[in-house]
Amino acid sequence: MTNKIDTVIFDLGGVLVDWKPEYLYRKVFNGNEKKVQWFLNNVCTSAWNAEQDGGRTIEEGEAAKIAEFPEHEDLIRLYYNQWHQMFSGPIEENVDLFKKLKASGNYKIYALTNWSAEKWDKGLELFPFFKFFDGVVVSGQEKMRKPFPEIYKLTVDKYAINPENTIFIDDNEENVIAAKALKIQGIHYKSPQQLLNELKSHKIIF
Repeated sequence: MTNKIDTVIFDLGGVLVDWKPEYLYRKVFNGNEKKVQWFLNNVCTSAWNAEQDGGRTIEEGEAAKIAEFPEHEDLIRLYYNQWHQMFSGPIEENVDLFKKLKASGNYKIYALTNWSAEKWDKGLELFPFFKFFDGVVVSGQEKMRKPFPEIYKLTVDKYAINPENTIFIDDNEENVIAAKALKIQGIHYKSPQQLLNELKSHKIIF
């Protein structure tokens, strides 16, 4: 018998908002997908971005990458200078779901996000609904990130969460597996309908 869920933790990028560096660099490279993918797989990689999400300053991250690829300095600086262009907007079905869960009063609703501390204020400006959570843990502010267990433990302790009564939703399966290792129930997000179906299977009431 599963525990009654009283807490839901959302990832943000990829679950509630659509964020992809491709959206910016497709404009930069005039839709040349081969150039876009080469740049994002070799220069401004997801692993490089994760260091900023984990607390490294943007200035430090840029300096390290420019030292490696001096010929691409302008393109590297664009990553954070034009970071807002990496969003296509909210994932409306999931934001509506989040708002219904919040309005029901049946659950505590938190966010746990890998996000640069220096870009968090801009995130709040772009997506004001981020302010509606009962609490938010931003990796860059804490200088730790998913999927490392420390950030899950910090979230649980900070908000006095019972892991076994909690569902964590993330589009990165590695992050969900890490949560499950700490007895947090997890949903690997793939689509709005799949998320709705899985929440219903956990007897979540909207």
